[in-house]
Amino acid sequence: MFRRIFLAAVAAGLISGGLVTGVQSVTTTPLILHAETFEGSGGKDGHSHGASAGDHHLRNGAKPAAPESIAPAAGEPEGWTPADGIERTLYTALANMLLGVGFALLIVAGMALSGRPVTTGIGVLWGAAGFVAFTLAPGLGLPPELPGTMAAELGARQLWWVCAVSGAALGLGLMVFTEHWKGAGLLVLVLPHLVGAPHPASMGGAVPPELSAHFAAASIVVSAVFWTLTGGFCAWFWRRFETA
Repeated sequence: MFRRIFLAAVAAGLISGGLVTGVQSVTTTPLILHAETFEGSGGKDGHSHGASAGDHHLRNGAKPAAPESIAPAAGEPEGWTPADGIERTLYTALANMLLGVGFALLIVAGMALSGRPVTTGIGVLWGAAGFVAFTLAPGLGLPPELPGTMAAELGARQLWWVCAVSGAALGLGLMVFTEHWKGAGLLVLVLPHLVGAPHPASMGGAVPPELSAHFAAASIVVSAVFWTLTGGFCAWFWRRFETA
């Protein structure tokens, strides 16, 4: 059973991560590169690599929003970042595939433990549940952010993000797999949003708001594609490796 779960998750994660890298290359990556021209220059022409496109996908798909962007002080060396072009794309693809394998392990394990028949459609539904838990629920309070956008203290955002994801996952589980705890599941799901996500005292930043809005919308759509592909491939490979 463990071997089957592992093989299905690795195959599904590598394929979905590779495919979503191609989707990002024409959707969110150009927006990140554009935003980086504002990040290290206070809105003037310039270029600061900040983080790779794959890192931004991770931060906005499965982690809290990007930390505050602060240009290094004069004479202070910047941390290493991959060069633009093929190197950056390769690191992005690697990050996406590792992320895909991790999420695929959760999906395949969930399908196996549920004890219900697995079809490609069921896999897509599991992927949709992952999208709700890891992107949509936390994104309602902390939408995906570009580098250079003002944000609240990182620790507070991380804590709220974990609560939002945990509440969404537990809430969906209670509503789908129990008979008498559906109301409790709904309450657990919405409780972090009733408390409210942390936000800075004032909004703003070097990045134009139109660019930030475009990036947030594109990131959520790309995440939906990623989770749909991952769930579908998980179910397909789970059935494929049934006799492996």
